[in-house]
Amino acid sequence: MNTLRNATRLHSGTELQLVQGDITEEKTEAIVNAANEYLRHGAGVAGAILARGGSVIQEESIAWVRDHGLVTSEDPAWTSAGNLLAKYVIHAVGPVWGDGDEDARLADALRGSLRTADSLGLCSIAIPAISTGSFGFPKERAAVITLQAIRDYFQDFPATSIRLVRLVLYDQATFNAFSGAWHDHFHTEPQG
Repeated sequence: MNTLRNATRLHSGTELQLVQGDITEEKTEAIVNAANEYLRHGAGVAGAILARGGSVIQEESIAWVRDHGLVTSEDPAWTSAGNLLAKYVIHAVGPVWGDGDEDARLADALRGSLRTADSLGLCSIAIPAISTGSFGFPKERAAVITLQAIRDYFQDFPATSIRLVRLVLYDQATFNAFSGAWHDHFHTEPQG
């Protein structure tokens, strides 16, 4: 069961929530998958989404790459969500730590995910800690970049359709990193 730990209202009026739990259990209109550029979903968040959502997500991902080419940080792909509670999966390509320009590419993946949700006219989205698993991005650094990229997006696009963003963090170490960055960024303590 996912647990709301903190919330704040951004410049646009959008609510940003810090949640501890499993992104595959989210009821938002879209969830974000931490993907690779080939949309071959194996381990981590991608594996969990595929296991719960079903093979249709991989089938649609293969078709996306065939029709549109490899996915970039700036331009995520999207598919249906199969058996998940969400309607869409937005496939964001985050950076692999050590490949160069990681901070900018992580911010691009977050902005691209939000832009994709806006282009689909969605009101709610759930986002994991992109690149912090097998891609090796340091959790504390990713947390700071994630919060700033989200805040900047809604400051730049106040007319967004998105009214709710949930940062869904699975393990305790990732939650702790994001909770610390949240406190520094918004000056609030976690709930519960």
